[in-house]
Amino acid sequence: MENHFTGLAHVAVLTGHLGVSIDFYERMGGVLRKRGEAKKATGVNQLAIIELAGFEIELIEPHDGTEVTAKGGALPHFAIRVDDLEQAAEALRAAGIDTFQTPAPNVLPGLFGGLRNWFLAGPSGELIELMQPIA
Repeated sequence: MENHFTGLAHVAVLTGHLGVSIDFYERMGGVLRKRGEAKKATGVNQLAIIELAGFEIELIEPHDGTEVTAKGGALPHFAIRVDDLEQAAEALRAAGIDTFQTPAPNVLPGLFGGLRNWFLAGPSGELIELMQPIA
């Protein structure tokens, strides 16, 4: 089979408040690249594309009856690789983001060659993993 895949296009995140989510991801260092809307039979969804850490996040504020919930979804979290977990967390806290799920990072020496991670919540409850491989 010939491979036609060229890379990850984006990760989609539902949000109850598009402006709040745009602000959150901009404070994480993201850049708003595009805004738009998607017309559905039951309403018009508001959309935004944020570029962050070499990939894109599509924020979707649904007005088509789609429920915004972080529980029970098919996408439990997305991960962003960092070079220094503590410094990344400190920079987020300095930007006013302190929604970490635990008081300290997790250390998992036996997982995927060893890694440290720390989960935080986005404004709609989406989980974001900051991940640093253990050298």
